[in-house]
Amino acid sequence: MKRAQFTVLSRVLHWVMAAMVLTMLFIGVGMVASLADYHRLVSIHRPLGISILILIVVRYVNRRLHPPPDFLDTMSPLERRAASASELLLYALLFLLPLVGWAMLSAARYPIVMFGAFHLPPILPQNAGLYALLRRVHTLLAYLLFATFIAHFSAILFHTLVLRDGILDRMALWRVGR
Repeated sequence: MKRAQFTVLSRVLHWVMAAMVLTMLFIGVGMVASLADYHRLVSIHRPLGISILILIVVRYVNRRLHPPPDFLDTMSPLERRAASASELLLYALLFLLPLVGWAMLSAARYPIVMFGAFHLPPILPQNAGLYALLRRVHTLLAYLLFATFIAHFSAILFHTLVLRDGILDRMALWRVGR
């Protein structure tokens, strides 16, 4: 019998990371919009980004060990390719964004405080030009993540509210009955 849902660990990781990513997107907007709250927001943004980096690696390993259930029959071959491509893009962005952020801060010699006195080591030498470039790359990747997230969320809403094919059941934390 085919598995209809992702594994419990996959579902928990998905929803924890969704909450973390949404938080990061709001914090990122807040950092740009408010100089008054900038330092407080950065003190949350940095360790949360590194936490996302760690979790995306865990999630990727889990995904390799536990492949997802088959696509729904209601999905066309084009939709299946688009879903697979957008998933790969999300994984890549969730790995690259924190890594680029870490590299950017390293190039500026800004400390990456995780908690208390625990700081991450720099991964690049200090270089103002490299910092400026990585800052632009980080921003562009964040916009791409936001657009990809919106596309993912829109596809789920379309399948859930229009097609009513039960796609959300695959990732729901609760048991969904028909």
